[in-house]
Amino acid sequence: MQGHIHITKADQIRLVSIMEGMKTADERLQRWLDLLEHELDRANVVESHAIPRGTVTLHSTVRLLDLDSGESMVYKLVTPSEVNSASGNLSILAPIGIALLGYGEGDRFECETPGGTRRFLVESVLFQPEADLFTRRTLVGSQDGAEKPAGDRARQEVEAQPV
Repeated sequence: MQGHIHITKADQIRLVSIMEGMKTADERLQRWLDLLEHELDRANVVESHAIPRGTVTLHSTVRLLDLDSGESMVYKLVTPSEVNSASGNLSILAPIGIALLGYGEGDRFECETPGGTRRFLVESVLFQPEADLFTRRTLVGSQDGAEKPAGDRARQEVEAQPV
């Protein structure tokens, strides 16, 4: 995990709270908590409205390419309490989730997993909550005179993705 990452102040606060609530004697879990803490320490923290579009934040839906297997996969980055493997959710405390936070479209990263080192490319950020909130606030006029959120097309693309 190299390079500089960006996270929102809101995500930083949420993640620090989760880490404090999960302090544990479980060596394996503590390893992931320590790794997340390291990632937060190296991050450029910005307000939600200033996070670059295409940056992975909590609750973002992303398409990753496994650079070793060639497999493309879609995940939603969530807190541990929101994990449901059948829905494609990826915990922020999973090795890939920790490594993914703060990277953007086109970035490559690697992470240590229980099965060894894995390398990924962030192909696209299909949904970023901060960008969606911004587009909901910035309405564009439609041809029939009614206003529609500018992010409708992106939201429909995300909803159509198999997870």
